[in-house]
Amino acid sequence: MQFEFSTVARIIFGSGKLNSIGGIASEFGKSAFIVTGGPKSISDRLVNLLEAQEISCSIVKIEQEPTIDLIHTLVNLARQTSPDLVIGLGGGSALDTAKAIAVLKSNPGEITDYLEVIGLHKPILNPSLPLIAIPTTSGTGAEVTKNAVIISTQHNIKVSLRSSYLLPKIALVDPELSVSVPPLITAFTGLDALTQLIEPFTCNDPNPLTDVLCREGIQRIARSIYQVFDNGVDLQAREEMSIASLFGGLALSNAKLGAIHGLAGPIGGEIPAPHGAICACLLPIVMKANLSAITERAPGHPALKRYNLIGKILSSDPTANADAGIQWIQNFCLHAKIPPLSAYGLTGEKFDIIMEKAVISSSMKGNPIRLSLVEMRAILQKSLQ
Repeated sequence: MQFEFSTVARIIFGSGKLNSIGGIASEFGKSAFIVTGGPKSISDRLVNLLEAQEISCSIVKIEQEPTIDLIHTLVNLARQTSPDLVIGLGGGSALDTAKAIAVLKSNPGEITDYLEVIGLHKPILNPSLPLIAIPTTSGTGAEVTKNAVIISTQHNIKVSLRSSYLLPKIALVDPELSVSVPPLITAFTGLDALTQLIEPFTCNDPNPLTDVLCREGIQRIARSIYQVFDNGVDLQAREEMSIASLFGGLALSNAKLGAIHGLAGPIGGEIPAPHGAICACLLPIVMKANLSAITERAPGHPALKRYNLIGKILSSDPTANADAGIQWIQNFCLHAKIPPLSAYGLTGEKFDIIMEKAVISSSMKGNPIRLSLVEMRAILQKSLQ
């Protein structure tokens, strides 16, 4: 057995931990470039805490998932202001944007020099500026991942900027910051976190360290996602979801993903749907397709036992199997009224280009079994309903 595990230098977790940001940030310098996608009340509080430590702040607010053009603009701005550190505050989009800015500020050239798939995919040679990642949602785990997902509007695809240098210096996870997230976004991000626990656990190259994180994270989501959806101010449930999201980020950084993310990237390049909404819709559909393919073509596959274990954890039934886990997810999707992807404009006309891009994606290569084009088309068709 061989495996690796890498993560950020320091993880700070706990309700109220944002209050310590001034002293933490002052270790890296006296000027901060802040990328925020979170509520203004939280970003204002962040700035006040930093300024109390005599740290000057340049702040940009983003309202969208990062595009190549947006990153280009913000990197040029950061190069002009020459900050000592970068802080990302918000959901996955804000954190990925901050990671891209931090690493490109200290490496020459343009973002396309380093992007996978559509870029030159050059190696990133220089360490990034010190980066502090502060999530305000519980979903992507981007505070501990070594990639940033960027949209190419020219190619209609999401691709990654990937390097160990993208790992933040500090991940500060304060569950209180997620309390104001509305129910539907809570559901999207929560199911995204669940996806990022299930896929590394069932991938074709699992990691014994991430296996432990995945099992624990799935269990925390099973006992808290309904509560946090129905009562967003339930801080204990928010803490559970924050831990699960953190574990998902650690897992996907050190194991592989699968067909959900393999399809989600191309879909996200074709329709204006949030990544979490796409994963939420695809999760039970792809699980069912994988389970069917494994049962039919590889009944001895070790992933089958793992899917069965997921069913036991989610359903809280030690006698349950994989079908029970899929049913549990479907039930929550109905409870949260997760919309089909047709609500965002996905049509059958886009299936061929989505599948063409999905087949060559790095995430698809981690799926426990190779899905045929017929199976992928069936998944996409079901996502419209």
